[in-house]
Amino acid sequence: MAEVLLEMKSITKTFPGVKALDNVNLKVEQGEIHALVGENGAGKSTLMNVLSGIYPYGTYDGDIIYNGEVCQFHKIKDSESKGIVIIHQELALVPYMTIGENMFLGNERGKKYNIDWNLTYSEADKYLKMVGLTDSSKTLVKDIGTGKQQLVEIAKALAKNAKLLILDEPTSSLNETDSRALLDLMLEFKKNGMTMIIISHKLNEVAYVADKITIIRDGSTIETLDCKKDDISEDRIIKGMVAREMTDRFPKRKDVKIGDTMMEVKNWTVYHPEFTERKVVDDVSINVRKGEVVGIYGLMGAGRTELAMSIFGRSYGIGITGELILNGTPVHLTSPKNAIEHKLAYVTEDRKGNGLVLTNSIKINTTLANLDALSKNKVIDQDKEYEVAVEYVKKLRTKTPSVEQNVGNLSGGNQQKVLLAKWMFADPDVLILDEPTRGIDVGAKYEIYCIINDLAAAGKSVILISSELPEVLGMSDRIYIMNAAKIVGEMPASEATQENIMACIVKSGRGE
Repeated sequence: MAEVLLEMKSITKTFPGVKALDNVNLKVEQGEIHALVGENGAGKSTLMNVLSGIYPYGTYDGDIIYNGEVCQFHKIKDSESKGIVIIHQELALVPYMTIGENMFLGNERGKKYNIDWNLTYSEADKYLKMVGLTDSSKTLVKDIGTGKQQLVEIAKALAKNAKLLILDEPTSSLNETDSRALLDLMLEFKKNGMTMIIISHKLNEVAYVADKITIIRDGSTIETLDCKKDDISEDRIIKGMVAREMTDRFPKRKDVKIGDTMMEVKNWTVYHPEFTERKVVDDVSINVRKGEVVGIYGLMGAGRTELAMSIFGRSYGIGITGELILNGTPVHLTSPKNAIEHKLAYVTEDRKGNGLVLTNSIKINTTLANLDALSKNKVIDQDKEYEVAVEYVKKLRTKTPSVEQNVGNLSGGNQQKVLLAKWMFADPDVLILDEPTRGIDVGAKYEIYCIINDLAAAGKSVILISSELPEVLGMSDRIYIMNAAKIVGEMPASEATQENIMACIVKSGRGE
């Protein structure tokens, strides 16, 4: 029997009005990959924050036993000194610093007031090689892609002599190729004796790498499955996560009524704001009709987000040319404010960075995009603002003790609902949804799919951008395929399959 490296016993953690963890138990053996799964808000990240010292000893009840020793971590440095290193879902890298500088930030090489840069970069290159990254450690982080940035975070953890590596949604921002490469790297680390805990909503990836799976629901441990002995099918795991079977991942549309063209984009071209000769959107033409859900699929870097943001009041890109027609009328949108005034909304893929004000309440975030509807003589009616927020919390079934709760304290799925509420309250005619279910669990995804269907049923025009091909296929009436900044295919949902869409991308890459 393998030696137990970590045991968390009877962990209970309470926030004002919410018991986030209720007598949770977790046992991780030396050299295994142990997956934590559960709905958003189930308590997975909270449990790992307790383990790593982000929530210090004394703010929770229960015991952490690591390597046979009862531990009391008061800060992250305490857990890292034992070899416990956590990599969060939001990468903690500074874009305008080099890879090497990032890797040893707070863990500098050299004397107290004199950094040894030769040692810094030589060690950085050594750890980069271990994760299979060939870029120089003197490269700026902003100049490498998201997949490589994730590898830098892992190299950074290795430089801290990680013995237990915790990865929180490590593939949420990666394409399929980069995701598989990262999972294979984890398996290599396992062969070399490293122990890992992975938090992920991608159950196929969990099944690919995990030795054991612990399911957490509503702050409590439900069960731990042994991947060699137990049924670890997605249906089985989902039932444990949500306490019910989900026979259909995508809700059926009822009474589909698709009307006239609501938005048309013609010959749209956008250049990169820094590399000004590079086209990020190249002569793209698309349209969406009233009551229609149009999917846009493409591999990472295809230009989907650049297209969406440039349409939304030219909030990305330079040298933009082309024509935008809303409800039959050509318009020239010069700012996001201008776009909102023309009933256009953009739900960003980066809800924490660009979509929400995390230090503000649900109430304030919900009404931000349409304050005029609550104001008289530029004074906000706070009673009305409260009523609106309560209405959307009920409508979208957002889990929160109060609309005065800071959005930063919500789970990812509930943050996403607040972001949707913000744009629904703005009452747009066209909603562009960019990765609306990224990093959220299957139960919350289903609820958001229902919201999308309701918006379409109300006659809204919806553009759904997603890296998850099953999601695009399951939710769209019609699908555009993007590759290398161009639209390389269009097909109705009735003709669309994963094979057809991927063949379209591959052929375009060959110049056919």
